[in-house]
Amino acid sequence: MQKRMNPREAKRMMQRMGLNMDAMSDVQEVVIRTSNKEIVIEQPEVAMLQMQGQKIFQVTGGTITEKAAERKPSGIAEEDVRLVADQTGKSVEEARKALEEADGDLAKAILLLQS
Repeated sequence: MQKRMNPREAKRMMQRMGLNMDAMSDVQEVVIRTSNKEIVIEQPEVAMLQMQGQKIFQVTGGTITEKAAERKPSGIAEEDVRLVADQTGKSVEEARKALEEADGDLAKAILLLQS
């Protein structure tokens, strides 16, 4: 049988090894976003472990909910879309798609549509 280590001894041993672990209080929610979903953990217990200049977060407990990621609106101004459409003679939909591919860069979008 292994001897149980009291928390104080465990903390001292971790400090000797260069580890520091602190509980984060008053955490209400942890959100993990991926490209296609969002994981929300409500009322979790979070501990932060510092080791060799790196921080590691341990999340336990709480209520876990998953949902599909929300698509953000493109944020491309309608004026820019019309300008690209007018300059290239293409439709507004094609101009919008080219601007999205060019990350809003007008010159790049025009070049994409002209080639």
